[in-house]
Amino acid sequence: MTRGTVLISGASIAGPTLAYWLHRYGFAVTVVERAPALRPGGQAVDLRGASREAVERMGLMAAVKRSCVDERGIAYVDANGKWLASLPMEAFGGKGIVSDIEILRGDLAAVLYEATEAGVEYLFDDAIAALDQHDGGVDVTFERAAPRTFDLVLGADGTHSRVRALTFGDEAQFINPLGGYTAFFSVPELIGEPGWLLMYSAPGGRTVAVRPEHGHRAQAMFAFQSPPLRYDRRDVEQQKRLLAEVYAGMGWQTPRLLDAMWSAPDFYFDLYCQVKMPQWTNGRVALVGDAAWSPSPLTGMGTGLAIVGAYVLAGELAAAGGDHRVAFARYEAALRPYVTQCQKLPPGGVNGIAPKTHTAIRLRALSTRVMTRWPMRALIAKMFERADGFALTDYPVPAER
Repeated sequence: MTRGTVLISGASIAGPTLAYWLHRYGFAVTVVERAPALRPGGQAVDLRGASREAVERMGLMAAVKRSCVDERGIAYVDANGKWLASLPMEAFGGKGIVSDIEILRGDLAAVLYEATEAGVEYLFDDAIAALDQHDGGVDVTFERAAPRTFDLVLGADGTHSRVRALTFGDEAQFINPLGGYTAFFSVPELIGEPGWLLMYSAPGGRTVAVRPEHGHRAQAMFAFQSPPLRYDRRDVEQQKRLLAEVYAGMGWQTPRLLDAMWSAPDFYFDLYCQVKMPQWTNGRVALVGDAAWSPSPLTGMGTGLAIVGAYVLAGELAAAGGDHRVAFARYEAALRPYVTQCQKLPPGGVNGIAPKTHTAIRLRALSTRVMTRWPMRALIAKMFERADGFALTDYPVPAER
């Protein structure tokens, strides 16, 4: 006997976390993922506050720590590689800009997948093509698999969610651009100082950074200010050409990183934006994670919110005995204030990570140097306390089957 059948779209962070808890609560779970396999790489993400507690409740913290990158702090450099300012990980007790638990998004997804693959059905290289809700469930048409009916459909498929588009309408009404773009990819050699995230900015609102990955590998990160750009989200080569044009002639390690970009298997490019919706549920369909409330990478809260949101949604479904009407209402009521708090952008928004002028670049270095001194330290510490602003409900978990 099960509490019902659930289809989850997306196998990154929120999706497998949802799958883990729903399976433990007695639901029959299927996860559909457009990619042919787990997506590797991605930006380094951290676990703080409630999300860290949720992972501990899953019994996965040891596995997460084994996959963490060695990151000792962040440093801003000039075109010659000279350090202008630095902030070690210990500066805010491991809860500052750089957390004491930093893991590549792809590695965290792999930990979550390995914890669920035995009890959850995964459909890779497929996607939802159509949804039709009725009193008895949701009829789902897949791009590849045969049509099926599920009691519930949960969209954990990111900022450009297919489930959201099919259920709530075009994404343009929910996505709020923040005036810039970002890219991530792995590079096959360690560039810079082992253990440190090094960041170089040039006037015009362009920043390039490199951080340690694993062993002798590293990860490149690009961020730049720009008005809306027209490009095909599925044309990776077009996105690489666009990035190369934006960063042409930029100094420091930029040419080496751009050379490595052409063969990177995990290239990612997207706009900085936030997703804001008046409601995350509609009938038998609910959204979670970036699909519902993406706070943008600028906040550093996206992964934590995805894990906490998945924990709450699954717990409320279990507490309501599978009654989605009761569970969805409680889910929205419980999370909305926390999401609103976590969506607050850091000072300057995109300009903070990609300053436009020499003066702004110098001021960022100066503020970093005084960040650990009073009274700046107290003000900055409050920004990092958002992750602790949510208490996890103790949903009863059935005994292991």
